[in-house]
Amino acid sequence: MQIVGGKSLLQRVVERVTLISDQILVIGSPYQRGFPADSGIEYREDLYPGKGALGGIYTGLLASKSVYNLVVACDLPFLSVELLRYMIELSPGFDAVVPRVGKVQPLHAVYSRACVDAMRVQVEDDRVKITWFLDDVHVRYIEQVECQIFDPQLLSFFNVNSRADLARANRLVEDIGLGDKDKL
Repeated sequence: MQIVGGKSLLQRVVERVTLISDQILVIGSPYQRGFPADSGIEYREDLYPGKGALGGIYTGLLASKSVYNLVVACDLPFLSVELLRYMIELSPGFDAVVPRVGKVQPLHAVYSRACVDAMRVQVEDDRVKITWFLDDVHVRYIEQVECQIFDPQLLSFFNVNSRADLARANRLVEDIGLGDKDKL
């Protein structure tokens, strides 16, 4: 388990997202079960295991109670609540709201339940790259400069994929106090 500032990556993500939503869904394999009953997390097994993130997003949209759904990866320890709220506010009238920071960020986005049918078709056709899916729906892209209004350092998009990333995340927590909920 990867720990940043004394908390698991998933715990850090859940803490941020619970400030925005009452329903927190975690989608994964059957091996990822075991969340405490009082955690507020609803776990769903991916309906299309092995089909990448698009299958997981599809699974989450089917289980969600909301029309517009925030989708974030579990390795993003410094999510900006203000940026996430802004993205949700932009959602009406779009199938997806997706930042473009360096590249398209489809695992830090908002998806409408209206995407379900198109996602299912693409997953069943083995066209599972999310950026291909985005070509088929009405997307509101948020450019980097727009994201920086809410997250000047763009730390929302910093993900932990290696030991070096984990070390950097822990330095950020120590050096500039990013362990405090109110700082992001």
